[in-house]
Amino acid sequence: MTELGQRYQAIVDSIATAASSANRDSKQITLVVVTKNHPHQLVQDLLALGARDFGENRDQEAGPKAKQIASESNERFNWHFIGQLQTNKVKSVLEYADFLHSLDRPSLLDELQKRTVERENPLKVFVQVNMTDDPERGGVNPEDLMAFAERVLSSPGLELVGLMGVGGLEVAPELEFERLAVLSVELQKLAPGANRLSMGMSGDFETAIAYGATHLRIGTAITGNRPT
Repeated sequence: MTELGQRYQAIVDSIATAASSANRDSKQITLVVVTKNHPHQLVQDLLALGARDFGENRDQEAGPKAKQIASESNERFNWHFIGQLQTNKVKSVLEYADFLHSLDRPSLLDELQKRTVERENPLKVFVQVNMTDDPERGGVNPEDLMAFAERVLSSPGLELVGLMGVGGLEVAPELEFERLAVLSVELQKLAPGANRLSMGMSGDFETAIAYGATHLRIGTAITGNRPT
């Protein structure tokens, strides 16, 4: 097995172990492999290993990569846009993204509503919540979440699937994951189907699973360092 294969399998096994410890079914957890800064061949190699969900945070890299993979592969897979999305990039991102993890502000929602009116398959979106006191971290404030979610729910070209959290840099992840899980319960009173949680990365995904994460965004632990 290649080094990539070994790293990928190690993470898959760790997810299964963490899920079992939390009395959860690992099939309920989606591993999004973050492939930014890596060539499209890495995605092809990951497809061969069984990966089906890939995350990118820069449209200028993700767009060409997504289109090339789509032209070369017969496999069904999902692209997740996971970084802050500028409004002038919305049209481009909508050409390939299946999920947006970072719906973080009214101006972006305005643009998405405008661009998805006639979209055949709604874009699946996570509302990004700012769990900090720092407005520079991005995201919707918890106190504004329900009103924002109502706007998303009224958008026919968007499907609200859940929440994504941005935590503090020096805060125990358990605290942030627990707060996001509580907000998720509140959101589901408004939108029962919006029950997914995008939280957990290479260093804390096992903890995130214990708090109900359904989408893990894992990069270097699988892909290794960017090739030189």
